[in-house]
Amino acid sequence: MRIVLVSYSAEGFAHLHRVCEEAGHTPVAYVHSRSLTPRGPSRPGAGEVVAGIVGSIPAGMDLLLPGSTATLAHTLLGYEADLLLCYGFPWRFPGSVLRATRLGAVNVHTSLLPRYRGPLPVHWAIRNGDPEIGVSVHWMDERFDTGNLLAQEGGVPLPDDVLGAELFPVLNQVIARLLPTALARAAAGDPGDPQSADGAFYGGWMEPEFSRIDWAHSARDIHNQVRTVRFRTSGKSGPTATLDGGGVTVLRTSLAPVDGAVRVECGDGPLWLMDFSPAETPVA
Repeated sequence: MRIVLVSYSAEGFAHLHRVCEEAGHTPVAYVHSRSLTPRGPSRPGAGEVVAGIVGSIPAGMDLLLPGSTATLAHTLLGYEADLLLCYGFPWRFPGSVLRATRLGAVNVHTSLLPRYRGPLPVHWAIRNGDPEIGVSVHWMDERFDTGNLLAQEGGVPLPDDVLGAELFPVLNQVIARLLPTALARAAAGDPGDPQSADGAFYGGWMEPEFSRIDWAHSARDIHNQVRTVRFRTSGKSGPTATLDGGGVTVLRTSLAPVDGAVRVECGDGPLWLMDFSPAETPVA
């Protein structure tokens, strides 16, 4: 198949490209979003991400950076592609884009759908304290992550101190196992398997208040809040809190006593702060 790849980074494109070629398919163009919403402003760091993609893109491969979906469908038609393959794109594609290839569009989603539909599946799994996560490959429709399943695998552990640098290589191994089967089913016109209605959950963007700790919440909820923000920032930051009258950024916590850690009373019991620093901005 001739496949248009849609992804979030140079690493994402390289992984999809390699797996597609190994399965006997030909990538014909790359599509990347520089904004979180159609017609929205470029997100912080978008220039560096695009530079990384340009620096590693195969010779002769087009890179599309649409500002909206209005002209994307028309542009895609020119590639006469069989399939659109997406892994990490924040926009919802309209029907015109989904119909711009012969077979439609397939998405790689890092959760066991129907759980954690939406843009932040791993973050929500960490926030809810899930012990593991998985990968789903599914047909795309005009809603977020509701299309029929083509392949799925769970069993990827979420350790207490989980960071993307360790997690995503493991997820990529799962993706490499699932995609050949999913692409073969797509090439055959297989409609896939409907998602269960049980456990369906949409996990959108985290609310602004999530970056601020409220000590009245449970110790486990706060612990998972710290884990989630730490994951989002690649271990560089955490939520802020008031501690002994001053503002702090909390980087690591423990639900059990740790030598040298600071004990804080939460709504249902103690939590131990293993790593924290003065907040860079005042905590309201």
